[in-house]
Amino acid sequence: MINFEEKMQRLTKVHGYLGAAVLNYTGETLYIENSHTGTDIAYAATIFNDAFRTISETSLDIGFSEASSVETRTQDGHIFLVQSAGEQYGNKFAKIDIFCIFRDDGNIALAKMIIEKTAKVISEELSKI
Repeated sequence: MINFEEKMQRLTKVHGYLGAAVLNYTGETLYIENSHTGTDIAYAATIFNDAFRTISETSLDIGFSEASSVETRTQDGHIFLVQSAGEQYGNKFAKIDIFCIFRDDGNIALAKMIIEKTAKVISEELSKI
């Protein structure tokens, strides 16, 4: 089994981190870390995942490829949803999303880099299961 806590550890140490969730393609929560906020991250992540699917369909409708990430910036912070399709191993294919929230004074550039790398690593490991 995948140790999500270990995989997400670098992200939780980035300045401004508030919480995160790992979702499968259908929006089911595989992992939640919300010790820095009282927010219902599972609910918020599911809502963002649904909106992300709509954005991705619209992107395809206009002739672009599927969306790979969405970022929402507010006066208070940043919300990210980053998708990783991982790699294909035989017939297994693990597509996951990482949902993450940061304060507005957080290290957003570093967070984005870590989120993308983490999504790829988790997706690849899930593909092997």
